[in-house]
Formats: sequence, structure tokens, C-alpha cells
Amino acid sequence: MAEPLVLLPDLMCDARLFGPQIADLSREMAVTVAPVSSGERVEEVASALLDVLPRRFALVGLGLGGMVAMELQRRAPDRVARLMLISTTPLAETPQQAAELDPLIIKARTGRLREAVRALRPVDCLAPGPFRMEIQAMLDEMAEGLGVDVFTRQIRVLQRRRDQQSALRKLRVPVTVLCGAHDITLPVKRHAFLAELIPGARLEVIEDAGHLPPLEAPDAVSDAIRDWLQAPMLAR
Repeated sequence: MAEPLVLLPDLMCDARLFGPQIADLSREMAVTVAPVSSGERVEEVASALLDVLPRRFALVGLGLGGMVAMELQRRAPDRVARLMLISTTPLAETPQQAAELDPLIIKARTGRLREAVRALRPVDCLAPGPFRMEIQAMLDEMAEGLGVDVFTRQIRVLQRRRDQQSALRKLRVPVTVLCGAHDITLPVKRHAFLAELIPGARLEVIEDAGHLPPLEAPDAVSDAIRDWLQAPMLAR
């Protein structure tokens, strides 16, 4: 039996981000969605998760969840059996980029949470299609449910996160880097760079998706997860 599957969602998203995969894959394996909102530093979030996650697991992270996933792998390489990174980056924010996030916290705290979240994840980061506005409505609903305090903590994590490039170069587990061709926030070339950092990593581009492939192309993502779970372990 495969290792239990742990899914880490993006900024201001909950388990609904992976709803199609939970419904599909949970027929075959144990699936857990863990929140990424328990601290203001990526190290704090990772430590809290390690206290509650299985002894060994297969890890998927999207966006902010991918950043936390990289930290989990760095801190507990013996527990992360394999890694899938979706719509994410290993790079830290520059001081200027970090400072530019502060006004979003102010905006959220003055009653404009939806506007603040959309500034980071505009509707154009989703692929054009008949379900784009339906997905956007779900994103707005998830953000409202999580609230301003979670947004503030998650922005602090973005601002303070470490660069993970050196840790990724040492990975010796099966890794898939997955992205959508229409993602304007983290284009395909950024994911190609990420995949090139990691020994043996596979890059998979989903043509009909943008920043959130699990909702935009759910069947393709479920198939990619199955293929990744069946990939042979790498020689140490």
C-alpha cells in the first residue's frame, strides 16, 4: 500500500481546493488535507504539522502549501517519502517584494479582504473556460471563511520564508513539479527552473489549467498524482 497522501493548500484555501482529488483518490488510499496557517514563519507551520502528520507520507503542496512542503522535506527528509510541488517557487521574497505585501494586510484589516486576496491571485491566473468564475467564487468563499487573521499570518510566512534551492538540490525522492500553462503568476519557465534544481524531478504542464490545476483540470491532476505515487524510489 502506498504511503498516506498529505495535501497542503494554497494561500487562503481549504480542503475544497483538492475536493475532486479527495473524492477520487480516497477510494484507494488515506488522504489528509492539512492547514498551512498555524504560524507566521514557515518553520513554525512545518513544526506544527510534523506533530500531527503520519510517521511517513507522500506530500503534495500547492502555492503556499508547496513552500511549506519544501520546508517539511528539509526538516524531516526521513518522513517525506515523495514530493509533488504545484504552482509554487523555491525562492525567497526580496526585501522589496516583502515590503510590497504589507499594504495587503492593511487592506484586509480595513474590510477589503477579498480585494487583498485577489491582488495576489487575480482571476486571470486561472485558465479561460466555462468554470473560471465558478472557481473564483469558491476561492472568495474559502478566503472569507478563513478570515483576516489567517491572511495576516500567511502573508508573514510569504515575507519571511527561506530560499530552498540548496535543500532541493539534495533531494533523493521521487519529485513531480506540476503547473498550468495559463498561470501568469508563476509561468511555466519558473517551474522548469524548479524542476531543474531537483535530481530526477519530472515537470508536468497541464495545458488547460492556470494557477489552480486541482480545480481547473481535476482528472489530469488525479492521474498525475497516481503516476507520481507509482514512481520508483531513487537510489540514495
